[in-house]
Amino acid sequence: MAKQQFGLIGLAVMGQNLVLNIERNGFSVAVYNRTTKKTTGFLSGTAKGKNIVGCETIEEFIGALEKPRRIMIMVKAGAPVDAVIDQLVPLLDKGDLLIDGGNSFFKDTIRRSEALEAKGLLYIGTGVSGGEEGALWGPAIMPGGKREAYDLVEPVLTKIAAQTDSGACCTYIGPGAAGHYVKMVHNGIEYGDMQLIAEVYDIMATVLGMTAMQMHEVFKKWKTGPLDSYLIDITTDILKVVDPKSGKPLVDVIMDAAGQKGTGKWTSQSALDVGVPTPTINAAVESRIISAFKDERVAASKILKGPAAVFKGDKTAFIEKLHSALYASKISSYAQGMALLRHASAEYDFALNYREIARIWKGGCIIRARFLDRIMKAYERNADLPNLLVDPEFAKDVNAAQEDWREVVSTAQSLGVPCLAMAASLAYFDAYRRERLPANMTQAQRDYFGAHTYKRIDREGTFHTEWVEARETGQAAEEEM
Repeated sequence: MAKQQFGLIGLAVMGQNLVLNIERNGFSVAVYNRTTKKTTGFLSGTAKGKNIVGCETIEEFIGALEKPRRIMIMVKAGAPVDAVIDQLVPLLDKGDLLIDGGNSFFKDTIRRSEALEAKGLLYIGTGVSGGEEGALWGPAIMPGGKREAYDLVEPVLTKIAAQTDSGACCTYIGPGAAGHYVKMVHNGIEYGDMQLIAEVYDIMATVLGMTAMQMHEVFKKWKTGPLDSYLIDITTDILKVVDPKSGKPLVDVIMDAAGQKGTGKWTSQSALDVGVPTPTINAAVESRIISAFKDERVAASKILKGPAAVFKGDKTAFIEKLHSALYASKISSYAQGMALLRHASAEYDFALNYREIARIWKGGCIIRARFLDRIMKAYERNADLPNLLVDPEFAKDVNAAQEDWREVVSTAQSLGVPCLAMAASLAYFDAYRRERLPANMTQAQRDYFGAHTYKRIDREGTFHTEWVEARETGQAAEEEM
């Protein structure tokens, strides 16, 4: 009996849809799930009549696969991944390949890669983006690990990935945990994108007093321009849906407390570790966190007062300014994410190709957008671009948009409407474009209370001032260290 070409463990919806995608593209599949009922239900349902073999035990599953075995693990990140690996390892042969397709933390991927490679096994940490629909019809796939491991599975991954005019939305990302790192930053950018759109929605509703259908029409128009993206598409759809029970727009009856699974937080934490500012992503994470304090916010609303959100300008003109502000904020946010990838690549020896990363994000994934073509072109112009903001085309856009950008942020803030992510995007732009920042005062303070020393702008060396003595005399008693 012929062996199956590919194996997958974990038959939640993402796993099932990936199996159907793989089989539809011409590869035979063996599947295993810890709960046998899930396997039998899948085989008698959407997998019925397809070249998919269900297995009741890990041993049966391993025996059903051709060598070298190619096995994808689609279980919850963390301990469940380690548990599956521990089950598999004693049954595998040297040269077999494990593919972690979940949202694993990149440092866990580094640890697992090293442990498995020591046993002669291959391991790929693979980011898969696109949700349930993407898994079924073509996600963006970000595999990282040894090149020989990727080569073993490339025919499958490139076939099942989303396809665009730039090719399959899958490429070899880099060694070690490069794939999971890039997926983590992708999710951080996703957090920023979603929060920026939510803030624009809030300004439209709270400041301009627009109805959901009026907002739907605006977002529908924006879909045809530079903001065209999957997230703008689904926002347009969301604003049109009416709740049958209340007759209100469905979005208006959804609780304003956002959930999160941790990848945005990991992006912020990693950015701090690497030493790269990502204020828009940080603001998006913090916005979700503060939204979860619903009871406290309800109580505080009865005590703390803000200005009346009464807009007195031209609403039509202001909507155009909102478009400019959202686009400029998006450029700033992506600039932060790509800068993090650049510095992390050097820190962890990932050797990332930023043009290719933008290319595979064009289809399948949650942040897919027309805008990514422009990012590809920016890295074609300069593969070593330090920041998207200094690319000539993007610099022209943000310089042109900044008057509208500032007006939108200042209007929202003056009327008491929080716009954490948009304000953070603007602040990042302002900080990055400044030749001189007030960090000289920070360094003086650090040297005063902790003798941490400082550098000067007018000569080389490291210096320390005896500040207490200088306080008395008004003259700096400075020492070169």
